[in-house]
Amino acid sequence: MLHITPSERQALRLLAQDNPISEVARALGVSASIVDRQLRVLFARMGVSGKAEAVESASRRGLLVLEHDCSAKASACAGPSLG
Repeated sequence: MLHITPSERQALRLLAQDNPISEVARALGVSASIVDRQLRVLFARMGVSGKAEAVESASRRGLLVLEHDCSAKASACAGPSLG
């Protein structure tokens, strides 16, 4: 089983809400370059090549539960819960 950190879970949740890297960085309180680097490492660990594939894989693995379709940004939507 893949182990991910709480910040990786939050990043995946924000990606599932279609937030840009800059918004993920702001929510995590770090720079966009740090988020980009950490996501590349996470994607490699997950064996995926991009955001959509990562969200789908995380959902399939039970790391991210998509409860509803939310097209709003993180500031306006609670979004999916984490498993």
